[in-house]
Amino acid sequence: MENSFFSSINMEDCLLQIISTVIAILLLWMFKYLAHKLTNSYGTKLRKSEIRKKQIRQLISISLNLLFIIIIAIIWGVQTRNLFVALSSIFAVIGVALFAQWSVLSNVTAGVIMYFSAPFRVGDNIRIIDKDAPIEAVIENIQTFYTHIRTKDNELIVLPNNLFLQKIVSIKE
Repeated sequence: MENSFFSSINMEDCLLQIISTVIAILLLWMFKYLAHKLTNSYGTKLRKSEIRKKQIRQLISISLNLLFIIIIAIIWGVQTRNLFVALSSIFAVIGVALFAQWSVLSNVTAGVIMYFSAPFRVGDNIRIIDKDAPIEAVIENIQTFYTHIRTKDNELIVLPNNLFLQKIVSIKE
């Protein structure tokens, strides 16, 4: 007795999907490896801490994994229209959740921007130019969400990255 499920499957199509999946896995591994290497070399060139390099690698890895899941779904025959409906529903829910926590998303984005383009790094003496409360401090740590700075009075100030990027910062030589 022949199983109707297996009789409806075209083995050539399955083989093509399996080969495509293996290629996608290899490409994912290659892109992660390249991103890891580029992030490390860029971070070393700019003297970024290992913790910062690891945080950026994790964000890139999460992005690549999400892209990989979408590609695998397309390879295995999920209809693109259904996939886009599901993704738009998921993004709508995430968007509503992030609207309440908009600062979380902006802090992560600011943390990534600071990793790749900020002219300051851990250990730099800085002055935040603010007419209400100017601050002179040393950058102790730059994390995904917050930057820790310590004043001459040994006061630890934790600034959200999005606010830190909005301030005028001078680096004391």
